[in-house]
Amino acid sequence: MPDGFSTTSRITIPRRAMVLAAGLGTRMRAHNGAIPKPLVTVGGRALIDYVLDRLAAVGVEQAVVNVHHMADQIESHLASRTRPAIIVSDEREQLLDTGGGVIKALPHLGPGPFFHINSDTIWIDGVTPNLMRLAAAFDPAHMDGLLLMASTVSSIGYSGRGDFSMAPDGRLARRGERGVVPFVYAGAAILTPEFFAGIPPGPSSMSPLFNRAIEAERLFGLRLEGTWMHVGTPEAVKAAEHALAASTM
Repeated sequence: MPDGFSTTSRITIPRRAMVLAAGLGTRMRAHNGAIPKPLVTVGGRALIDYVLDRLAAVGVEQAVVNVHHMADQIESHLASRTRPAIIVSDEREQLLDTGGGVIKALPHLGPGPFFHINSDTIWIDGVTPNLMRLAAAFDPAHMDGLLLMASTVSSIGYSGRGDFSMAPDGRLARRGERGVVPFVYAGAAILTPEFFAGIPPGPSSMSPLFNRAIEAERLFGLRLEGTWMHVGTPEAVKAAEHALAASTM
């Protein structure tokens, strides 16, 4: 079994995760001018705690969390967590963007596939947790990345034109500049270190890496079961809280 994995009920589950928490959260400033976006509360819990609790629930032992904007607050919030164990990747001096932040953290993530999750993504699971479904569907022989994809139609708080189309076998294709596609990236994935191969340290975006994996036919998607909520604005916070409350009735 590759280092960095555990197996539960015949599903190989990454024990390590990268949680992206260094963004500026510009669109949420009117709501959270005094706190970073990962600490915005929805239904009484900080967004980042939803992510970390889901990771702990599927057996992840260690999460690397990168910080930049209002980093002290995030570090203080995380200090009391023990599951998963937290390693802070400090980007105070230079924001490394979505790709560069992971590249800096790779030494902590190990040689095997790992969960890669935005700290502000939130969803209501179906019968089987979506992170467990990602682990069950991931095939490192054929994939460098498996992305959790949400329907643009049924997601809460999302009004865009989508990110990807998805073939019946799960292979992803980018939306054209003027196109409309049925799926939006839900901010959770399993990636391999090979996904980042050849990219030097420093600021870099994930977008060209997605394109490169698509060209190599090694980027796949898995449709989210349940409800994804795009919490990008103060208004979306209210919509998400209403959906969470309804799901517990």
